[in-house]
Order: sequence, then structure tokens, then C-alpha cells
Amino acid sequence: MNAANAITVTRILLIPVFLVLLFVEVPYGEYLAVAVFALAAGTDKLDGYVARRSKTVTAAGMFLDPLADKLLVSAALIALVSLEQLPAWVAMVIIGREFAVTGLRVFASAQGVSIPADRLGKLKTISQIAAIIFLLVPRAAFPGDTIVADVLIYTAVALTLISGIEYFWNARDLLTKADRRVAPDGSPECPPCPAHERTERREDDHDDQAPGPKPDTPPTGRTRAGPAPERRA
Repeated sequence: MNAANAITVTRILLIPVFLVLLFVEVPYGEYLAVAVFALAAGTDKLDGYVARRSKTVTAAGMFLDPLADKLLVSAALIALVSLEQLPAWVAMVIIGREFAVTGLRVFASAQGVSIPADRLGKLKTISQIAAIIFLLVPRAAFPGDTIVADVLIYTAVALTLISGIEYFWNARDLLTKADRRVAPDGSPECPPCPAHERTERREDDHDDQAPGPKPDTPPTGRTRAGPAPERRA
């Protein structure tokens, strides 16, 4: 495991630490939870920088990096819903989109194609993290923050949906190719089309009308010569 992937795995391992600090009653637990979440979110930029700097960009890293973001964000959203700091529908929309895109990446990986996070996807992640950090901070630190919270939440939702649509739109060719039928031997087979069916029908008719062995009959208009009948005296 290279250094960049190790940083990504560390981000995943910080998720349970964040949840424990958030829900277990410890001194300054809420503030420590915010700090751990911010630290874990900050490693998103660090692992990408290390991978590019050391030229160790791998397929595993391109898959683990967005997956770690999704796990971190999903855990925080579920926690905020449990704490009644976030509407449940917001969490459902964001988490549903995240795992839909993850499923798309798994499908593409099975086809030998890698789908890394693009710029809009990174911007989406930043907006989500900003909204989550703002909601995680105890309300006493930000009195009268309803408008700011709403702006951050709905911005994150909008970017989440737009970036999700973009991922599937960019992968439309891959999805279209996978929609083809597969022959019994596993080779791809084009779906039947009317022209193809008509061609096969003409070939079948031609085979039915193909000349077979000719019967042993004399040609038309001629009779086969045989022995002359004997005349009786």
C-alpha cells in the first residue's frame, strides 16, 4: 500500500472515532468530533496531492478516495438526522445519490473502466462538508443561524444531484453497450433488429427452395424408349 492509499484508509478509520466523540458523553466531545471530522475531510486533498506528487495514482486509489468521502459524509448525515439537526429527506437524497454513483463505479470497474471523481464531484463534496461542519458545531456558537444553514444545505443538495446526473450522463455509452444481449458462450451479441430478422427469413426461404436431388423422370415431352411389343401371328 502506497502513502496516498494509506492516507485514504486512515480517513475511513477516523469515522468510528468521530461517531464515538459525537455520541458518547465526554468533555468537549462535540467540539472534538467536529475537529476529527474536519481532519478526516482534510485528508481528501492530501491523499490526492501525495499520489500526484509521488506519481502513484492507482486504480485502487481512484476507487477508495471517493468511497471514503461517501462513507464519511453518510455517517455524518445519519448522525445529524439522529440529533435532529438535519431533515431526513436531505440525508436520503444525498446518500442515495452517493451509493448510486458508487454502484456505477463498481459496474464500470467490472467493464475495465475507471471513473475518477471529477471537478464538480469534488465541489459537491466540499459543499457537503461545509454544511456538515456548520451543523455539527453546537448551536450556542452560532445563534440565529437558520438562514446560513439552509443556504449550505440546499447548495449541497443541488450540487449533489447535478453531479450525480453528470456522472450517469458521461457513462451513457458504457451503459448502452452493456445493454446488449450476451450469447450463450459469453460473447456479446447485438440485439435483434427488423432488418436482421428479414435477412434471416430470406435466407431460410432460400434454403427451403434450394434444389435437391432430381427425381428419375424423363424430360418433359419425351418418353423413354423400351422394347417393342411382340406381334402375334
